[in-house]
Amino acid sequence: MLGLGRHLPDGFTSTYASYPEGGRSGEFLDKARDAGFPAVQLAADTPRVPAALRELTNLLKFTRAGVLVCHTFKPNVLGRMAARRVGIPCVAVSRGWTWENLKVRVYETIDRVNLRFVDHVVAVSEGQAERVRKVGVPSSRLSVIRNAARLGAFAEPDAEHLAHLRSLFPTDTSVSHIVLAAGRLSPEKGFGVLVESAAAVLNQHPTAAFVLFGEGGERAKLESRVRELGIADRFALPGFTEHLDKFLPWADVAVLPSFTEGLPNVALEASAAGVPVVATAVGGTPEVVADGRTGLLVPSGKPALLADAISRLLADESLRTQLGTAGRERMRAEFTFESQAAKYAELFERLTHRTMRKAG
Repeated sequence: MLGLGRHLPDGFTSTYASYPEGGRSGEFLDKARDAGFPAVQLAADTPRVPAALRELTNLLKFTRAGVLVCHTFKPNVLGRMAARRVGIPCVAVSRGWTWENLKVRVYETIDRVNLRFVDHVVAVSEGQAERVRKVGVPSSRLSVIRNAARLGAFAEPDAEHLAHLRSLFPTDTSVSHIVLAAGRLSPEKGFGVLVESAAAVLNQHPTAAFVLFGEGGERAKLESRVRELGIADRFALPGFTEHLDKFLPWADVAVLPSFTEGLPNVALEASAAGVPVVATAVGGTPEVVADGRTGLLVPSGKPALLADAISRLLADESLRTQLGTAGRERMRAEFTFESQAAKYAELFERLTHRTMRKAG
């Protein structure tokens, strides 16, 4: 979101607002302010819907907003109503649905219905766009604008972060290769499949090591299975990190074993860092990972096939280099913030022109 704000053409200004989310929004809003953007932490929140709606409406009036762009369920619902109150278009960005648990399923069901009534939906991939069409959003109110990769974030990798990765494993054993994965530890991310695959990979490459960054409800289950398979000294779960971009360049292979995806940022970032990706061919992932050119794609839920693909790359340094280099070049050619911002700018101008024409 900050990358988009930085790259919108002259004449556009961006203000960022977030619900408190138990304090989790503070860091993002601080980064927005550090980047020179106005940033607001909204005080009213659900279930105080009337107060939350009133506060957001007042913010839109105060900032004289021309378009409201919303991310995720709650902003999508409240944002649509607030935007209607002040007569501006509302754009909902659809990244994907996880069906992680009953609460999330309820929220995502409401979101699917709500998307039918927003002024425009931006899907982050063709795969997600197809899902959005199926819930009743017509193509005339739907655009595909893919996420962008931060190419500059990986220009000068610091060896200190490689040392940190190696420190996650026993010091009396060598680490020849690092396989890295990251994401929310929830069922749809497929990390249970990764653990099963890791055991098979380590039979062939006993000096390899796996690092899975992230937190979530599946942590205890994953840790238990790692111990059962006897790979605890080769499979680390160090928790969430805000410095994933510092660690990615030191990975030999990045893995995404998901059952569902919108457009995976980890795949974008890994490719931008020049790291080959092994991923499941789900959602928008095939739009990021070109099978055989920038990485390898396998079916979801198949530990043996995932293990074979990882092992193939670990055994072939030349192939890793070839795929990683091609991935970085593809990010530079097709997934830049400049390209993303130009598409958003065109959409905003079209929507605001339509709104002004209606008002006139």
